[in-house]
Amino acid sequence: MKFKFLAPMLIVPVLAAIFFGSQLSKAQSAPHRIEIVAKRFDFTPGDITLKKGEPVVIALTSKDVDHGVKFKELNLVVKAKKGETSEVAYTPTQTGTFVGQCSVFCGSGHGSMKMTLHVTE
Repeated sequence: MKFKFLAPMLIVPVLAAIFFGSQLSKAQSAPHRIEIVAKRFDFTPGDITLKKGEPVVIALTSKDVDHGVKFKELNLVVKAKKGETSEVAYTPTQTGTFVGQCSVFCGSGHGSMKMTLHVTE
């Protein structure tokens, strides 16, 4: 007789733990989104730090003309047309500090348009 009353009290917490646990793991597995704004002759933010092996989505928004950012050593390029945002999924595989440069000619200050990507363990 006591079992009839105890069973529902035990089942509800177990089901809740399973449901909320699965929701938590989905939230944790979603890649972190890094938003970068490009405008003549600047990237904001100018420095980004990522962790090796952790996937991210890099979203580049161009405010004034077409822009891109290229990290040659990482084989990573993101390009965005004027007023648009482009996204690239990326998972760093090596640590270090890497300098990216605007990959679409955007005017006289194009050569100085750089940003730094730090990848840590």
